[in-house]
Amino acid sequence: MRLYLHSMRAKGFPLGRRPRHPLARFLSLLLGLAVIGVLLVFGLVVSGVLLVGGAIVLAIRQWKLGQAPATEPDRGAGKPQPAVLEGEFRVIHQGRPVTH
Repeated sequence: MRLYLHSMRAKGFPLGRRPRHPLARFLSLLLGLAVIGVLLVFGLVVSGVLLVGGAIVLAIRQWKLGQAPATEPDRGAGKPQPAVLEGEFRVIHQGRPVTH
């Protein structure tokens, strides 16, 4: 089965001709691998910088939280906090319009 390159290309993007000389083919292969390698290294460097920067930001946040005063100010004079919030509630049945 023969694969034709002209049938796989996009309509607006011209596909260059493959060089016939073996040395030119080898050099174009090396150039393509070099471009892929540079992009890979660039991506790894960027992800490493983001990872280290995020770790530094998290460490600074934890360090600042560790320096906060350990005691909270009293909110009430010995009043215990309620476990239930008090309030007024309305039951809303589905299918009925809600009037406020």
